This record gives sequence, C-alpha cells and structure tokens, in this order.
Amino acid sequence: MNTEQNYVKAKENLLPRFLKFFIPSLLGLFLFIIPLPFGEMFNIEGVSPVNIGVGFLAELLKLNMAQYIPTICLVIIVCSAILSVAGKFITIKNDFLNNLLNVSSFWLFFRILGAVFVTMIYFNVGPTFIISEDTGHVIMGIMPSLIALFLIAGFLLPLVMDFGLMDFFGTMISKFMRTLFLVPGRASVDTLSSWLGDATLGIMITNTQYKQGFYTKKESSIIAVCFSLVSLPFSTVIADQLGFMDKFVPFYLTVCAASLVCALILPRIYPLCKIKDGTYENITYQEEEVSEEGSLAKQGLVNAMNRAENAPSLNTIIVNGLKNIVDIYISLIPLVLAWGTISLALAEFTPIFTWISYPVIILLELLQIPNAAQAAPAVLVGFTDMFIPSVMVSGEGFAEITKFIIGALSISQLVYMTETGAVILKSEIPLKLKDLIILFLTRTVISLLVITPIAHILF
Repeated sequence: MNTEQNYVKAKENLLPRFLKFFIPSLLGLFLFIIPLPFGEMFNIEGVSPVNIGVGFLAELLKLNMAQYIPTICLVIIVCSAILSVAGKFITIKNDFLNNLLNVSSFWLFFRILGAVFVTMIYFNVGPTFIISEDTGHVIMGIMPSLIALFLIAGFLLPLVMDFGLMDFFGTMISKFMRTLFLVPGRASVDTLSSWLGDATLGIMITNTQYKQGFYTKKESSIIAVCFSLVSLPFSTVIADQLGFMDKFVPFYLTVCAASLVCALILPRIYPLCKIKDGTYENITYQEEEVSEEGSLAKQGLVNAMNRAENAPSLNTIIVNGLKNIVDIYISLIPLVLAWGTISLALAEFTPIFTWISYPVIILLELLQIPNAAQAAPAVLVGFTDMFIPSVMVSGEGFAEITKFIIGALSISQLVYMTETGAVILKSEIPLKLKDLIILFLTRTVISLLVITPIAHILF
C-alpha cells in the first residue's frame, strides 16, 4: 500500500481509528517509557523513587509476594525439569506445549541442573560454591524481580507493539536510525524500555517484533546487543555502590557515550555484519513506510492508525500473554538460575578469571589505569553478572579513577549471562554463545577506549 492510499484510508472514520491508536499507546507510554516519581507519590517503602509504570507494578507485586516468590521459583523450576523429562516419553499433541516441553538434550540438561541448584539453594544444602551468599543466593535474589517483571510485562507489551506506538515513533526517526545504526526507527522504543525499565524487557520486545516480521535476523541481533541498555535505576545502584552519586551525571553520560560508540561500530564488524537479513521463519518483512515527501509526523500517525486497526482482540492478547509468560517461566527462569549460579561460582571460587585477565592487565597499563593488576579480573567477570565488577573494586585500595572506569564499563558491557545473555540465547534472536563472547569482548575494548580518556579528564 503506497503513501497516497494510506492518506485516503486515514480519512475514513478518522476519530475512532485515532482513538484506537491513541488511548492504548498513551497507556503504553506511561507504562513502558515515561518515568514517574511513584516512590514519592505513594510513599511505599522498597519502591524506587522514580520508575516506569511496568517497573512500579512489578515492584509492588514483588513486595506483596516477597515471602512466596522463592517458593514459587522452586515450584516453577522443578516443574520445568519434571515436565520436560516427561515430554521425552509422552506424545504431546498441543503444538505450544510440545515446543515448550519436548526440547533438545542440551536445554533439558540445564533445566534439570536448574532444578537441582534451586532445591539446594532453597533448602540451603549442598556444596558451598552453589549455596553461598555470593553465588546461588545472589541469583535467587534476582529471581523475584524477573518473575514479577515478566508476569506484568507479558500481558502489557501489546500496548507498545500492537496499537501503533512503535510505528509512530519509528516512522519519525527511521532515517536517522537506519543511517547510523542500520536498524528501523521502531528500535528506539526497545531502547527506551531498556533504558528506563529493564534490559530484559527490551529484549522481550525485540524478540516479539522479530517473530512478527518487523525486524530481520541482523536487525534483531543488532538491537539486542546494542540497544538493550542497563536501566537507569540500576545504573544509580552501581554509582551508589562506588560512591559516585555526587558525580552521577558525568558518570552516566560517560556510559551513554561508550554505548553510543559501540552502537555505531558493532553493526559494521564481525559477528553482527555477517548475520543474514532474512526474517524469522521467512515470514514477510514489515518494512517501515517512509515517504520522501510530506510530514514524517503525519505519516507516522497514518502508519500508527493502520497498525492499531489490525490490533489483536482482548481475548487474543490475554491468551498470547499467558503463553508468553508460561514460555518464559518454563524455558528461561531455570536457565538464568543454572547459568548464573555456574558463572558466579567460577568467578568467586576459581582463579579462572584471574588467569584469563593477564592480557587485560597489559591493556589497562597502556591506558594508564591505576591498580591494573587488581582491576583486570573485574573487567572480564562482567560477563557473568553486571554487579560483580563494582563489588570487586568498591573496597579500599582502588583509585577513584579506577572505580569510575570499572563502574562505567560494567554498565556499558551489556552482555551478562545472569540476565541479558540468558534471555538472548533462549530467544529466537539468532545469536549463539560464541557470538555473545566475541561481542562482550569487543564492547569491553571499545568502551574502555571511550571511558578512560573521559575519566582522565574528570579525575
């Protein structure tokens, strides 16, 4: 359909079509993009001072169910393992359940391992390297946030994806995004949801859009590892841990600068440049309609209303939301716990990261970063979890500039196996573990080269 036909169609039943786009999209804006001071408005202890709506609702759910979530986590992961084992011996006629439970030996192994780990951690029995406060209990501490966030977002994601919000913003900045980052304009909404809410939320949106044909394989991969940024609220946690809240603005602007440079470079080099432009299961690519003439805002509105007109029914949204939540709980939660526990055990109880960090010492010394030998393991351990590097350098004996560099780096590295890495690998986005390792190392080098000069100026 060309632009002229779109304009003609847009004039028909204009007000109802506009409201069908505007009302759900406005709600989507407040839930997923616009941060509000909910903590101050409701004065609830344990709620972030500023958050997006979905994050606020997830925090409320987490607070009200805090005592039950560890048990819920135990039940989910153990049931995932039991049902997946049963799926190997029972013929499942339902396609959704068959795809969910009849998995390969690789995924089955980690579901079973996750069940073993969560049982040990829950009952506090087993090897220290599994049930330690620095390993298994750290991952269990992440579970409430993930379980609550996925439950809330699973039902509300259509507000930003199916009623025209992404089409509206995407059309207006599509040329800018395509030229600089090789992705459609709608990727900006994924970015904002990550930046203001949670990185896993951005990946969920990206994966759903990819399966619907709005992103190609390459575009979804670029967005997942370049735009699923660590949330602004969590960045304040890192800054506070390192004592930089008084310098938070330059601290976070440094992170933004490093992330921007990574987003400009990574899509043009290996491995992202080698990923094909095909679509998920060869479905039709939903390309953004951008005309060379007329107002981009007007065209974006037309595209948004056309998208809203084909939005799914409430019943379909509820059914798909339930399927998404069950899929995430059964497939993803066990992997996050299993991989996260293994990663932290390697970091805390083995010298592996010390051994492999020797080349990093040379790089840090070339960049004239103090405490290079002591800080080098923190540079690589970020692959396991985003919070560990700041913990490793937060003690006495580290120079302020070193703390600043490691803290900013840990946020801009972006690929973490306890969270985003596990979500990407379990999604349909075509990135493998090898790709994530290469991308993590590449982001680390690029980010260091951007962050270090800025840190030397500030300190």
